[in-house]
Amino acid sequence: MTQHHAGWTSRGYLPHFDQPNLFQSITFRLADALPTHVVAAMINDPDVKTDEQRHARAEAYLDAGHGACYLKDVRIGKLVEDALHFFDGQRYNLLAWVVMPNHVHTLVETREGFPLRRIVHSWKSYTAKAANGLLGRSGPFWYPGYFDRHIRDERHYLAVIAYIHNNPVKAGLVERPEDWRFSSARGWVDALL
Repeated sequence: MTQHHAGWTSRGYLPHFDQPNLFQSITFRLADALPTHVVAAMINDPDVKTDEQRHARAEAYLDAGHGACYLKDVRIGKLVEDALHFFDGQRYNLLAWVVMPNHVHTLVETREGFPLRRIVHSWKSYTAKAANGLLGRSGPFWYPGYFDRHIRDERHYLAVIAYIHNNPVKAGLVERPEDWRFSSARGWVDALL
């Protein structure tokens, strides 16, 4: 069954732009990684005037490792990694990715008939059920929304890849991007050698 791409949409969270053959940077996070009161404080902070500033603050909060950080469990990190790769080359092209302790960054190229919202839903639905089973828990695993940004040009594309690969370094988890286990950085370094 062919799915249609919706263009600009929102379900009460963040707005999303979805069309085929578009390069998209996507971030999604665990349900407890960025609490509502922290988001409200960011929104109401008079020093934070732009969406870019809010996004940077949210990223810094996530990188500080708040919440249960279930993704640092090797079983869960591998589960998410495998889910990202499962339909790579079929429903989307996975270009870069990193699984952080409490959030995930990806860069994908969307394909005709496979809307972004369905791709992200597939990743989150499968991994939530499996991770909750592995952890012996129930309840929300992922935050319901996700953040996406379409790639404007080659410079933006390269900056997003660098951001994704350097996120574990920026968060103080490793010294070199290729040292982080759940990242495409290692594959990029191997490809250059």
